[in-house]
Amino acid sequence: MTNERALPVWRSLLYVPANVERYLARAHERGADGIILDLEDSVPLAEKAAARAEVQAAAERVGQAGADVLVRVNQPLRLAVPDIEASVCPAVTALALPKVAGPDHVRLLDELVSGLEAERGMPVGATAFLTMVETPEAFFQIAEIAKASPRTAAITIGAEDLASALGMQPDGETLLYPKTQSVYAAKAAGVMALGIFGTVADYKDLDAVREAALKARRFGLEGASCIHPSVVPVLNEAFSPSEEEVALAMRIIAANAEAERAGRASFELDGKMIDVPVVQRAQKLLARHETITARG
Repeated sequence: MTNERALPVWRSLLYVPANVERYLARAHERGADGIILDLEDSVPLAEKAAARAEVQAAAERVGQAGADVLVRVNQPLRLAVPDIEASVCPAVTALALPKVAGPDHVRLLDELVSGLEAERGMPVGATAFLTMVETPEAFFQIAEIAKASPRTAAITIGAEDLASALGMQPDGETLLYPKTQSVYAAKAAGVMALGIFGTVADYKDLDAVREAALKARRFGLEGASCIHPSVVPVLNEAFSPSEEEVALAMRIIAANAEAERAGRASFELDGKMIDVPVVQRAQKLLARHETITARG
């Protein structure tokens, strides 16, 4: 069963440590579609409780300009539960779930979130999930993980953790297979696949990031996370339809309408045969362009 949730636009998701004031203060100015308040890797164990206690106030601050707010919780259940209890609120759009073990893990956390939403007067299902596949064991369950909860809006491969577990380097060549598989799993479930063919740790070479993001988009990925604000505009541009693409899509739609009036299901445009799949891609591209434009 595919997900019927209205999917957000997450071309760029900027990680911000939930315990570092200088990053929180300007996060809303960075232009990211989403801000990920991180309670996991960027917060030392000794500071996790303090960061957790301030997460709702931080969510209101970083989301003040309209960005969606996600909270990356911790993976051990004894930390995940208090993280989730602290994070479920109207200011938080989604929870980023690292190192999911399998579909049952996702369903367990779904049950927890549903109870918290009901207790707090929120619509049950309001809090979305970004599920993060970061282990070989989880990778072989990726299709089931993507379908495990109607809360799931997106799925991504955690490049650094997966590469570490496999003993490989996280680069465009080694990540091609797992990230392509994530696209198949996500589309089958009706959710987004996020990521680029590389790692979020590489941010200084913006031309390389742009090239990796454009390649990812060609493969069906719809956005990516980053750890530095300089990457945000690169991701926003790369994962948006270009003016040329929008113009061509509009021509295809107009020509298709004319062909339909003439009783034809295919037609020629610019020396190429256009049929139903091409028209459908044009329609999807224009719908995404309109959604991005409406977001502002």
